[in-house]
Amino acid sequence: MDERAARIADFIEPLRVAPGSAVDLARDFDPRYKAGLKKQDGVDLLRAGVALLAEYQERLAAQNTYGVLLCLQALDAGGKDGTIRHVMSGVNPQGVKVSSFKVPSTEELDHDYLWRYALRLPSRGEIAIFNRSHYEEVLVVRVHPENLVRQKLPERARGKNVWKRRYREMNEWERYLTDNGFTVVKVLLNLSKEEQRTRFLKRIDLPEKNWKFSAADARERRYWDDYQRAFSEMLSATSTPWAPWYVVPADRKWFARICTAAILAHTLMDIDPRYPEVGEEARQDLLAARRELEQEAPSGAAADPYAERHPSAKGGRRSGHGRPAGEKRGRG
Repeated sequence: MDERAARIADFIEPLRVAPGSAVDLARDFDPRYKAGLKKQDGVDLLRAGVALLAEYQERLAAQNTYGVLLCLQALDAGGKDGTIRHVMSGVNPQGVKVSSFKVPSTEELDHDYLWRYALRLPSRGEIAIFNRSHYEEVLVVRVHPENLVRQKLPERARGKNVWKRRYREMNEWERYLTDNGFTVVKVLLNLSKEEQRTRFLKRIDLPEKNWKFSAADARERRYWDDYQRAFSEMLSATSTPWAPWYVVPADRKWFARICTAAILAHTLMDIDPRYPEVGEEARQDLLAARRELEQEAPSGAAADPYAERHPSAKGGRRSGHGRPAGEKRGRG
């Protein structure tokens, strides 16, 4: 196993919700956990994580076989926007798609509840990030069941088993996606009630932050305990071997960003995408093109400046990392 992959796997293991476990969010996960790290360590760790993501995202896009869906859930002020901005800061924006889901539109309510999420799934070679996700349908809708009426469901679909049925449907949908090459990874940014209060006050105190706060945020805070119960049951029912949940401590923004970067890097390393191998005919075309380009070198210039600086590059490589195609690297 690659040493980096092993270190990352060990780092994120305490955050993973074991499939089949009964979760009590307040009891099992500490929003202030920081794995013994200090904030000054965070800058270098995040930079390393971003660089790793950039490397593997390029390979994911080049192979164009797998896609990744990252679902981010959190209460208001949980840090979703900042996490996305910092974690994805070094990757090619052409390979990342971010979708935010707010109150469903009239058109969206005329379809099944997963329809609008299915429209935003990643393409092969792409990372898609859901800022809030289909899990809103068992969180906000559960805490405010009047939303079931707005979804125009037939009466039999609003019965007492609606939440268990939705857990099953989500698990099966995610299994379908993974079976087709789209890895699903889910992150809950776990914020404490006191830290949310502090962040809300900061948004009120700083004029440039006022736009981020509304009275609705404070009203929703009154349902804190209901949300904690909904989160706990959701984690218990929908953390699966094929689409696990990770509960990321979110009271320290710098640590939440490191954890999210590590989880996404772990996901990509587990996929282990490869640069496509060039066939022999195409390889001969490349060599012919190289000879032609070398002959165009101006007087006194190196025929192939890059190969002169990197002698090992001359002649090319058969796979993206100098290994025979198909030789496995990383987990497994």
